[in-house]
Amino acid sequence: MTVADEIVRSRYVSLTTYRKDGTPVSTPVWHVPHGAELWIVTEAGSGKVKRIRNNPQVRVRPCSVRGTVAPDAPSVTGTARLLDDDGTALARKLLASRYVMSRAGNWFARLLRLRRPPMVGIIVSF
Repeated sequence: MTVADEIVRSRYVSLTTYRKDGTPVSTPVWHVPHGAELWIVTEAGSGKVKRIRNNPQVRVRPCSVRGTVAPDAPSVTGTARLLDDDGTALARKLLASRYVMSRAGNWFARLLRLRRPPMVGIIVSF
């Protein structure tokens, strides 16, 4: 099994983006493998989106739900790009098919007619 395969099989990944000064910032995220890429969905106004706009280089490692990365965890560097509205809709659909909690959250938001912040999809290519 390759390093990329091990990362794709993990339930959560730590997505590391870089500030303008080069400081790394890691965030645990849900992901969906789609082809040779990882698809991620996040709030459009989040820090990781702003950092990706400034520097598309990212690092991905398997982690726990709280973002804890094992000392011997494999790491892959890649390039991230942001998706348009159609791509984001597809990414949300793919994510909902993998994670039950995503489906439940979407269902409750519709049921309670909650306003949700704008979302954006991210594709990480290795």
